[in-house]
Amino acid sequence: MDKLIITAALTGAEVTRENQPNLPLTPDEIAEAAYQCYLAGASIVHVHARDAEGNPTQSYDVYKEIKEKIEAKCNIIFQPSTGGAVWHGPEERLQPVDLKPEMATLSAGTCNFGPDVFMNTEEYIEKFATKMKEMGVKPEIEVFERGMIENAKKLVKQGLVETPLHFDFVLGVPGACPATPEDLLYMVRNIPEGSTWTVAGIGRHELPLATMGIILGGHVRVGFEDNVYYGKGQLAQSNAELVERVVRIAKELGREVATPDEARRILNI
Repeated sequence: MDKLIITAALTGAEVTRENQPNLPLTPDEIAEAAYQCYLAGASIVHVHARDAEGNPTQSYDVYKEIKEKIEAKCNIIFQPSTGGAVWHGPEERLQPVDLKPEMATLSAGTCNFGPDVFMNTEEYIEKFATKMKEMGVKPEIEVFERGMIENAKKLVKQGLVETPLHFDFVLGVPGACPATPEDLLYMVRNIPEGSTWTVAGIGRHELPLATMGIILGGHVRVGFEDNVYYGKGQLAQSNAELVERVVRIAKELGREVATPDEARRILNI
């Protein structure tokens, strides 16, 4: 079994300071949060940028500033979002890929996202995959519904992504796939042989699915994007606190945690 890769999803596009007073928003705050998660044991940091007013942005310049500030602090893998917010168009969403990060997310289909619709047409998916391949960026295939795995397999047949693939199962989003053990097991059993995977449980599902991911040999994503609480009614103090808990559980279960360089080898980047 590979060492455990922990991803810290620091900010997201929906969470506000009203939900989580410790949410990092500025480039300096996001870079410091990334560094603290690195010290805690994370090897990937998943980043959504915010503008000067704290609103979601896909601005190349803002992502560039965040990337440079993180790289000045540590060698954690910088993974920008190309999902952005539901109102961002495809050209906006793709801007961070021009930075040639080691990884970026590639959402593999359209789904309901609470009261909104997260739009990822076949044209979008192919466009994003093509851009990442041109830039030498490893895509993390974001899966919110079971059928999105089949969309990823189609990209392989089209030669738009290279194997081995890496998936992120985002489970428990209102309107999309539930976060049950059965759903996670289905996902794991249906990805192409040799693929790696991460699980991100939303809200109260974060901890049980993280524990399953550790046991099953997958990898784990935690952070304020997915869950702002440490326990029922208890807000987490930081993203790093959520990472630290996964490290402790992994240690109890006998699973070693990967450094960023070890994660790069596991993910073939």
